[in-house]
Amino acid sequence: MLNHYSLWKHLAVILVFATGIIYTLPSLYGNKPAIYITQYITEENHQALDNVLLSKIKKILKNEEITNKSISLQTNKILIQFFCEKDQLKAYQKLSTIFINKYQIFLCTTPAAPYWLSVIKAKPIKLGLDLCGGIYFVIHVNTEIILNKLQEQYIDTLKATLFEKKIPYTKMYKIKNHGIEINFQNSNYRNKAIIPLSEINHDLIIHRIEDNKLNLTFSERKKYEICEHAVQQNSTILYHRIHQLGITEPLVQRHGIDRIIIELPGVQDIKKVKKILSTTASLEFRLINSAISDFEINNNLIPEDSEIKLTNNGYLVPLYKQVILSGNFIVNSNTSLDEYNRPQVNITLDKIGSSIISNFTKNNIGKTIATLFVEYKDSGEKDSKGHPLLIKHEKIVNIATIQSQLNNNFRIVGINNLNEARHLSLLLRMGTLTTPIHIEEERIIGPMLGKKNITQGLTACILGVLTSICFMVLWYHYFGLIASIALIANLILIISIISIIPGMVLTMPSIAGIILTLSVAVDANVLINERIKEELKQGRPVQYAIHTGYRKAFTSIVDANITTIITSIILYLIGTGPIKGFAITTIIGVGTSMFTSIVGTRSVVNLVYGKKHINKLSI
Repeated sequence: MLNHYSLWKHLAVILVFATGIIYTLPSLYGNKPAIYITQYITEENHQALDNVLLSKIKKILKNEEITNKSISLQTNKILIQFFCEKDQLKAYQKLSTIFINKYQIFLCTTPAAPYWLSVIKAKPIKLGLDLCGGIYFVIHVNTEIILNKLQEQYIDTLKATLFEKKIPYTKMYKIKNHGIEINFQNSNYRNKAIIPLSEINHDLIIHRIEDNKLNLTFSERKKYEICEHAVQQNSTILYHRIHQLGITEPLVQRHGIDRIIIELPGVQDIKKVKKILSTTASLEFRLINSAISDFEINNNLIPEDSEIKLTNNGYLVPLYKQVILSGNFIVNSNTSLDEYNRPQVNITLDKIGSSIISNFTKNNIGKTIATLFVEYKDSGEKDSKGHPLLIKHEKIVNIATIQSQLNNNFRIVGINNLNEARHLSLLLRMGTLTTPIHIEEERIIGPMLGKKNITQGLTACILGVLTSICFMVLWYHYFGLIASIALIANLILIISIISIIPGMVLTMPSIAGIILTLSVAVDANVLINERIKEELKQGRPVQYAIHTGYRKAFTSIVDANITTIITSIILYLIGTGPIKGFAITTIIGVGTSMFTSIVGTRSVVNLVYGKKHINKLSI
């Protein structure tokens, strides 16, 4: 038969639409106002989140007669859901007063959908800042510091190489543009050093200067790679920090060469978020140079490979400059008590970190290792580019003896108290920034503007759909009704797909893209119906007219939609922020409209008219 689908095709269409309806439901339920509480990240205040605190909060809410939907202790946070914003704000004011400087307390929203929807990973559409309000940051990554670190590392490498090759030099120092200059006794030593130095790194450019000097600089490609990696690593760490604090669905994306844009929909407390993001603390594990005496320390007679650092108690300790392991390789940490009931921090390393610490400790059993806490703070001054000048602060937080070969799991002991251990563990979980950052721009977008945008967007969408339905039903009768059903199904599929895609955020431009694709869907049905009418006017049988109408319209629909998709892909590739949102919703909408207009309506038409002898068609 010309107009007949196999049973499995009809079932496949039903399954697609049923799935779309299920994954659209959470967006219809919307969100409930909520508060989440996390640990306060400062050196002075680091209180634990536990069942004792949970019980205390429940008692406070009960005494204040504040109704809440639910309260639960989750990973790294306590989440409280409310039925209305009035109770949310009242609870926030009370809890903020009681737990000031002890915990981070944030206003937010959480999905109000039933539990069974969350089990199948069905979530409501994530709204952008222009729809639900929130915080917007532009963060500058200080790539200058990472290049300075690279310069210092290579000075140590160059010294070691020249020492190994027994080539004497008189002086080695840093120069502008992150270069290094080496002075030799004569030109023979200088020329002899060129080959071994050039083998260290192919991106190291060596120039002869005067009779006995070498100038070493890194290629621009190498500098770009280093900065690119630093910015990418910082983006990942910042996302991880925000996620650790319980802020769901943050948008963290690159912007230009050395900037990162962060959008936190639904979050309003900008001071607390700034404190979290701008924490530049990191850890370094270094060996203690036990060969240096107190006399040498007091008289500043320190060899080039070592430097003096302070402990928490104010003691001076000589450390080797070489960093054995940095916080970049730590993937997880937690606190516990050892066999003597003393606090300790348990650390888990990634594969690279595990290999480094394993090889090092294997050959250095019995030696003393120190954990150095490094932090960059704003000096209050700015450089020529207007960027804040940062001052480096360092202190030793732990000293331990290597007793055995370590692997990917080891522990830091000797910590003064449990709160200090929890604080250190939290810092490690937050991740170590590759290079310091500072916030260049910050904005708070109020939720009232978002509500207005949502209302206007929904009004435009509903009016557009209703107008299209009225036109299709009046002009094409029964086939117009089928096209209207397909239009509504198309909207459901768009919403469900947007809610499923990770990182997809709905903004006003995205709503514009949805409205545009709904008009494209109507256009496809108009083409099909007009083709069928043409065949009927030429005296073709009804079944043949339906079949030919769909077949002839198919090419035109596909051609038009492919050109739209190509244009949208180009917009996505070259656009930023809102333009990307518009492009991706257009691509999704065009894809679903082709499915509903061609496959969906054909399935309904075949069910109604297939295998029947019909003399007249309502179109």
